Amino acid sequence: MAEPAEDTIPSAREQVMASLRAKRAVCVDSITELIGNTPLVRLRHIEAECPGVELWAKCEFCNPAGSVKDRAALFIIRKALANGDIRPGMRLLDSTSGNTGIAYAMVGAALGVPVTLVMPENVTVPRKQVTTAYGVEIIYSSPMEGSDGAIVLARELAEQHPDLYFYPDQYSNDANPGAHYATTAPEIWEQTSGKITHFVTGIGTSGTVVGTSRRLHELNPAIRCVAIQPDDAMHGLEGMKHLPSSLVPQIYDESVLDDTIWMSTDDGWDMSDRLAEEEGLFVGHSSGANVAGALKLGRQLAEKGERGLIVTILCDRGDRYFAPLKWEKHYVW
Repeated sequence: MAEPAEDTIPSAREQVMASLRAKRAVCVDSITELIGNTPLVRLRHIEAECPGVELWAKCEFCNPAGSVKDRAALFIIRKALANGDIRPGMRLLDSTSGNTGIAYAMVGAALGVPVTLVMPENVTVPRKQVTTAYGVEIIYSSPMEGSDGAIVLARELAEQHPDLYFYPDQYSNDANPGAHYATTAPEIWEQTSGKITHFVTGIGTSGTVVGTSRRLHELNPAIRCVAIQPDDAMHGLEGMKHLPSSLVPQIYDESVLDDTIWMSTDDGWDMSDRLAEEEGLFVGHSSGANVAGALKLGRQLAEKGERGLIVTILCDRGDRYFAPLKWEKHYVW
């Protein structure tokens, strides 16, 4: 075979420039355009415990406000603006245990929508500080009543002040699962080239598991969609709901689910530690519970000699659960 002419061989600089063009940084008009299209990472060390089964995790902490809730917040606020639900002088009001509040705060700031959040007084300090940094108003509900107490208080405030607050109610707003139906599921399908066999994630508002499962079943009815719930009402998996002891979200649709895995707090926390130490993924405890559920499912398949490709969700980063150093506007040098 003849050697290529010297003047046709790309120089080192041309090769570098071609590589950069192939990986060109995204240029957008608004930070909201960076929501979605998150990476999918293979958990090669964890999946070694279930030979023949691949474990993949969608890195939702890569969203600009740091969690899976960015998707729902964007769809909910866009829907409200399109419908004229948020009039001049009004504020968006909703209940949250943390991540949705941060997402609302970021999207609201980007789109010029004032935000008021009702959250349990005992949510983590980082979540309180991050939402405050975006300029939102926070109203605290009883720490003893959890996320359900925040829901009740938000409903009361919306009823008392209908001209001041627009209450989208993430627990009953179809834009919540709609966000995952429209974006999360198609992304997973494309990223796995349609080879996904199982989808598993936890129930909070239920938007992620319901919307994603509904669309994946449409794309391939053979895909098994599995929900994860804490196995105890007094659990420590922040952001997850134990439905038997909670207000069941209106958007929850059990018909799109094939099974439920009951998860202990210890197993979720232990897997969070493993993900950091073995995969380099520093994520929160709900993410740990999701991966623990995926691994449990993978082991079941491996024991039966079956193959599979399981996808789960990494909801947020682990540093969201740490108390950061306090920063001040004035410093003493």
